[in-house]
Amino acid sequence: MHKKLLIILANSDPEEFSVPLFRAMVAAAMLHQVEVVFIGRSAVLAVTDHAENVILNVQDQCTAYDVIRLACRAGVVFKACSPTLEMWRRELLAEIDKRWAPLTLSRKP
Repeated sequence: MHKKLLIILANSDPEEFSVPLFRAMVAAAMLHQVEVVFIGRSAVLAVTDHAENVILNVQDQCTAYDVIRLACRAGVVFKACSPTLEMWRRELLAEIDKRWAPLTLSRKP
């Protein structure tokens, strides 16, 4: 049975997201359905010019964009919060599947 994993990256420094991104990649490699959602300050990683400049692994000079690209190839689906992206108004990474509305997690009455 396939399991689903939802990782929501919220208001922290984008440089601190290497562990959740690597965990998403491993879970996808184990054939789990994985979605990563960027909200708040983390949504800057969905922006092309920023993700290419954030170093997540100093030894390997691995950027956030490198990790997102590898995770996407493993099967991770990336989404970004619509209201946050409207604030940035920049070109998004090609790996961002779609914009995500925060109300998606709301329960229906």
